[in-house]
Amino acid sequence: MNNPKSNRRYFHVVSLSVGLLCLGVTSQAKADAETRPSDSSPPNVIMLMSDDQGWGDVGFNGNNDIHTPNLDAMAAGGMRMDRFYAAASLCSPTRGSCLTGRYPFRYGILAAHTGGMRVGETTIPELLKKKGYRSGFFGKWHVGWVKPDDVSARGFYSPPSHHGYDHYFATTSAVPTWNPTVTPEQWESWGNEEGKPWKGGMPYVQDGKEVSENMAGDDSRIIMDRVIPFIKASKDKPFLATVWFHAPHEPVVAGEEYKKRYKKFGKSRQNYYGCITAMDEQIGRLRTKLRELGIEKRTLVLFCSDNGPSDGLAKKGVASAGPFHGHKHTMYEGGLLVPACAEWPGVIPPGTTTDVRCSTVDFLPTIANACQVESAIKSSLPIDGINLMPLLTEKVKTQERELFFGYRRLQGGIDGKAIISGNWKLLQEAKKGGKIRLFDLSEDPYEQNDLAATSPERLSVLSQKLAEIEASCQRSRDGADYRY
Repeated sequence: MNNPKSNRRYFHVVSLSVGLLCLGVTSQAKADAETRPSDSSPPNVIMLMSDDQGWGDVGFNGNNDIHTPNLDAMAAGGMRMDRFYAAASLCSPTRGSCLTGRYPFRYGILAAHTGGMRVGETTIPELLKKKGYRSGFFGKWHVGWVKPDDVSARGFYSPPSHHGYDHYFATTSAVPTWNPTVTPEQWESWGNEEGKPWKGGMPYVQDGKEVSENMAGDDSRIIMDRVIPFIKASKDKPFLATVWFHAPHEPVVAGEEYKKRYKKFGKSRQNYYGCITAMDEQIGRLRTKLRELGIEKRTLVLFCSDNGPSDGLAKKGVASAGPFHGHKHTMYEGGLLVPACAEWPGVIPPGTTTDVRCSTVDFLPTIANACQVESAIKSSLPIDGINLMPLLTEKVKTQERELFFGYRRLQGGIDGKAIISGNWKLLQEAKKGGKIRLFDLSEDPYEQNDLAATSPERLSVLSQKLAEIEASCQRSRDGADYRY
C-alpha cells in the first residue's frame, strides 16, 4: 500500500489475524514536513458540518436553485471533494467518526440516540490540547446527552467537555432551524406540539448551563453568534472550532426574508432552500471574520454534511442527492456521499478538485498531520482514516484504500453495511431482509446494475473483507482497544 515514489503520508499497516489491514499511526517526520506549509506553524482548524444536506444541495455541485455563494467561494478557494463519504448514512455514527478517525462500528455508536461517546476514545480536541490548542464546540452534538438530568434508556450524558473541548454551546439533538426553542407550525412529530416549547424550551447548553438569551430567529446565526467571539478571543493562539449546524435537518424552517428569495417555489422548497442559504450566509460571515482578523492563511477550514438528504424530503424532490441513487438511511451512494470542500489559503491550491474517495474518518489523521500531533495518537486505538494532506496539497493524485460504512438498529431488523474496495462496492440494504448488492462504481456510479448474481467470485471476496472488518470492529467495540 505504501509507495515511496508517490510522496504519500500514510499510517502503518497493522496485520490482523484474519488478514484485515487496518491503518495505524507511525512517525515519519520527513514525510510530515513535506505535506505542511514551509513555516511548519500549526494551523487553526475549523470543522464545519451541515445536517442532512444532500450531495446535490449546494451550488458547487451543480444546484442552480439553491443559493450557496459562500460555500461556493470556499470550494473555489480550495479543494472540492467530489467523492466524499460520511461514515454512515445517518447522523450520530458519522459525527463520532469525525472526532475519532474510526468507523462507527468500532467505537460503538451504531445509530442515532443509541449511546454516547466513550471517554476511552481519543478525539481531535484531546490531541490538539497536547499542542496548546484552545477548543470550542458549537451546534448539534448528538454523540451523548448535554444535560446530566436528561435520563434516557437510549443514551447517556457525555457532553463535549468530556471529550477535550474547553468550551461548548450545544444541543443533544435536533432543533427547529428557525426559532429553535419553539415547536414550529404543523409539526407534531417526536412528541412535540405546535407552538409549545421545543424539548422544554431550552435545548442549548453552554458550558453546563441552559441558555435562554439570544435564542430567536435563524439557528445558524444563533450558533455563529457564539463561534465568532470564541475565534476573536483565540486569534493569538492556535484554536479548534467545531461548528455543527442543524440546517437543513427537520424541522426545517426558514425566516421570511429567506423564503422570499425562493418565492417561485412551493412552501417546502422555500423553507429548505432558505434554511440552507441562511446557513451559507453564516459561513460567509465566518470567512469574512477570518480575513478581518488576518488569520485566514493559518486556518484550515473543512466542510461536509453528515449524511445524504432526508428520506421524506428526497422522495418529494425537495432535497437532492444529485445524480446518485438513495438518500439518508440507505447504503447507496446517495445516502453516503455528501458535499465537501477544504480551504487553507497558501497551502491548499485554489480551484482544485478531486474524485478520490475520502471520508469523515479521515479528519482526525489529516488534522493530526497538519497540526503535528500524530505522535499523541494512542497505538492501542486502530485508526481507520488516512491523512489527506498530500491529496489536499496535490502532492498525490490518488489514494489506495478501502472504506467501510454501516449503521444498525437490530430491534427493527436494520443492519445496513457497505464496503468499497477499489472501484467495487458491496452493500447490505439497511432494512429488514435487506438484500446484498454488488456494483462496479467505475462503470456504474449511480448503482443501476446489480452484479451480485453475475460476479460470484467478486461477491465472495468483498463479503469476506466485509466480515473481517466487522469482526475487527466488534473486538474494538467489546473492549480490545480500552484499558480497564
